[in-house]
Amino acid sequence: MHRWRDVIDRVRGGNPPPPRRVDKPEAEWRAELAPDVFQVTRLAGTERPFSSPLCGLFEPGRYGCACCGTPLFDAGTKFESGTGWPSFTAPLADAAVAYHGDESHGMVRVEILCNACDAHLGHVFPDGPPPTGLRYCVNALSLRKLAAE
Repeated sequence: MHRWRDVIDRVRGGNPPPPRRVDKPEAEWRAELAPDVFQVTRLAGTERPFSSPLCGLFEPGRYGCACCGTPLFDAGTKFESGTGWPSFTAPLADAAVAYHGDESHGMVRVEILCNACDAHLGHVFPDGPPPTGLRYCVNALSLRKLAAE
């Protein structure tokens, strides 16, 4: 995976099942998450660009979903995109991220979601650096740094 053509194939043909599912009613998510995290992850919001120190954080480690903790990205694939949001070249595992077509706001984009709990993460674009050529543009509020294993 991890090529633009493969991303588009997932948008058109569906995503693989996640290793586990985390399903909760909206009221439970709302009670568990900070209001800004709920807005971004459960209501497909977008945080302001350059609003998080996570954009400039490049220390080793993994990032998981802010809602369910599923490991999503490794810091080794993180890069400075200059966009104001944390950016990665690939997800940690093939089935970690789900892809959906997004035609909101007058644009045609590919939305990325946590495949375990459907949390909105951001979008993926075909303008990233090698080796994948992809830019996973992720809202910092949708991520949490995971403890070292």
